[in-house]
Amino acid sequence: MAELSATAGKRKCSQDMQVDEKLVPKKGLNLCSTRYGVAFIIHICNFIATAQLAVISITMVAMVNSTDHRFQFNGSTEGLPGDSFGGLNDTPASLPARAPVYNWSPQIQGIIFGSASYGMLLTLTLSGYLAGRVGTKRVVGVSLFASSILNIFTPLAAELGLVSLIATRILLSLSQGSVLGGQYALWEKWGPPHERSRLCSIGLSGMTLGTFTIILLGGIICQTLGWPFAFYILGAMGCVYCLFWFVLLYDDPVSHPWINVTEKEYILSSLAHQVSPCKQPLPIKAMLRSLPIWSMFVCGFSHQWLIVTLIVYIPTYIGSVFNINIRDNGFLSALPFIIAWVTGMLGGHLADFLLTKNFRLITVRKAATFLGNFPSSVLLVVLPFLTPSYITTMILLTLSCGLSPFSQSGVYINALDIAPRHSSFLMGTTRAFAYISGILAPSVNGFLLNQDPEFGWRNVFLLLLAINLSGLTFYLVFGDAEVQDWAKERKLTRL
Repeated sequence: MAELSATAGKRKCSQDMQVDEKLVPKKGLNLCSTRYGVAFIIHICNFIATAQLAVISITMVAMVNSTDHRFQFNGSTEGLPGDSFGGLNDTPASLPARAPVYNWSPQIQGIIFGSASYGMLLTLTLSGYLAGRVGTKRVVGVSLFASSILNIFTPLAAELGLVSLIATRILLSLSQGSVLGGQYALWEKWGPPHERSRLCSIGLSGMTLGTFTIILLGGIICQTLGWPFAFYILGAMGCVYCLFWFVLLYDDPVSHPWINVTEKEYILSSLAHQVSPCKQPLPIKAMLRSLPIWSMFVCGFSHQWLIVTLIVYIPTYIGSVFNINIRDNGFLSALPFIIAWVTGMLGGHLADFLLTKNFRLITVRKAATFLGNFPSSVLLVVLPFLTPSYITTMILLTLSCGLSPFSQSGVYINALDIAPRHSSFLMGTTRAFAYISGILAPSVNGFLLNQDPEFGWRNVFLLLLAINLSGLTFYLVFGDAEVQDWAKERKLTRL
């Protein structure tokens, strides 16, 4: 009787996933397909959300009184062609008079940068779990709208005081965490296993493009209109895009009204043996004892330390070394991120290509993670030991930033391999653990730069290398790509 009940329950849970194998296309890749359209919608969402989060990294140059250049590289810019980039020490004079300027120390700036990660520790995990229950469309759409409204009010919060600004940034991080964590549940139902790397990479690369765009255009906006308009414009863009989001995005192929029947059958059949529509309780104890999961957490933390340092401090580093105006700073600071945007998408295609050539899945994941961590950290450490010049600095920064997105096809989607039924929760939790570095990195880096103006950057990059190598080594040793025993579907034996 119990066996009959278990068999019937299993048949009921999986009946929607069974399709005729003859309907499955021999080739799943089609860039004009609906699933790639979903990836593009996520790409634009991440573009706007990340631009809203990263805008302060370029506006901070304009928000702070920059006449006190405390970050001078060895106290000298000898031999630098400053006049070709608008002249030295012209930033304050070139900014609009109506844009307020604040007297924040590097340590205070680090606290402001880090405050945008506080709420993510909470909502990344919760939103991943919630999206798996009620759908990505609602969770991410509402969160993006909230983030957009908070961006519009950020200049007012800065005027009201430092506490008000930090509180606004914390609220912003709550909504941003839900945008990022909530989207992972989408690939449980839209991503065929051999296309997940490229689909996730297309979606996640929007974060890099958003960083590039706001740093590039943010300097122009700050110089022509004033830094508050950078927040106003991004907030308005987010509000408008939310309308398209709720109309165009659907949580699964079954509910999508315009998807091709053949494509729908292909997606459902490819996921039939991985994801069951029946919800199962989270095996929290087994997760806490799993070394592959901890390897994802630790490596994600170390890689995010690298990413935060690049996003937050590239404009500050370029400004301190070359002492140029904010418009030209924006141009130079944005260059590494457009390269990262390209490599992020190419990395996903490369990972899936290697899988079609019978490379082991764990080999592909670890190779991608290694390429996104080790070279980027080493290239940054080299910077302070070289004589500063535009060419060498920009080459090293571009290579470091350009290689880092390879990890998108490695550690960040590894949860889809080891626990596909709980991947939205685990991917959100991995990101939440990683964003602890989003709090610590700006605060620690700000302290190091404030305490030692001469060798501050050297200390920042050496610490980054030590943290990055530790996390990478842990992942290379304990990382896995096999579905874990605790993540497999459990048969019901109760009457």
